[in-house]
Formats: sequence, C-alpha cells, structure tokens
Amino acid sequence: MDRRLLSALRDCGTDRRVAATARALSWAGEHGALWLAAGLLGAAADRERRTAWLRGTALTAGAHLASMGVKRVVRRPRPLARTGAEPLVRTAGRHSFPSSHATSAAAAAVAYGALRPAGARLVPPLAAAVCVSRLVVGVHYPSDVAAGAALGALTARLGARWMTGGRTR
Repeated sequence: MDRRLLSALRDCGTDRRVAATARALSWAGEHGALWLAAGLLGAAADRERRTAWLRGTALTAGAHLASMGVKRVVRRPRPLARTGAEPLVRTAGRHSFPSSHATSAAAAAVAYGALRPAGARLVPPLAAAVCVSRLVVGVHYPSDVAAGAALGALTARLGARWMTGGRTR
C-alpha cells in the first residue's frame, strides 16, 4: 500500500507545474527553514507573544532534531533504493523514516496554531502541502510522512504549556 500510494503521488510530478510547486515546497521546508523563519517573523511582528513565538520556534527545531535522531536509528532507505523512480529533488541524507519535513511542518502547525487564530487557519494547509510535496518529489513513503507528522505534532503538543507559559490564545 505504501509503495502504491507513493507511486500514484509521484506520478503527479510528471506535470511540470505540479513538479515545480512540489520542488519549491520541498526546498522551503529543508531543515525546517520555512517554519523557523515563520516563527522568527511571528516573534518580530507579535510583541505581545514574542516569548511564545520563540518557544514555538524552539519546539519546531527540537521536533526536527528528534526526527533526525530517529532517522539515524531506523535507517530506512529512501524510495529510490526500492522503486528505482528518480526523485525530483536531492536530499540531505539517504534515510527516509521519519520525514523531517513532515515533522517540522506538523510541529509548526500545532505550535503556531496555538498562538493566533490566523495561524490555526493558515499554517496547517501549508504544512500539509509540504508533507504531500515529499511524496510527489519521490523521496518519502507515505508512512514516513505520517510518522514524521505524528512526531512533530506530539512534540509541539507536549511543549504547548511551556510555549504559552500556561496560557492559551
């Protein structure tokens, strides 16, 4: 099932507009850069919640680092090794489980969504698009993305009270 779903989504990358969008999203999410920049921008723009934004950014970075640690233990090869389908992007490493892009995207969606209603509406769709992009470019299995998203969401959820100082929106 994992391979069939990956193949179907990877086939979407044959459309050059879809491929370009997936590449751009994958590039923006590399090493959590999109989400770290968003958190720092939120801290700069929202003086009232600056500390919470910085803590949310730290949670997002921590989730990303945790996924890299899990990846070193699990060592699941990327799909190219098993499917032979050439990926649309280059990757920083050879291992795919869990998806660090999905981890940082889900952590940001949970963390930043807890800070502002606009964040709760805007970040999750962008995070989902980054997650799907990893399948379209052919560098992760769906289970890699699902595991990464679960790890990111859990990390941010566990740190939510610390992030907000015990307060909610």
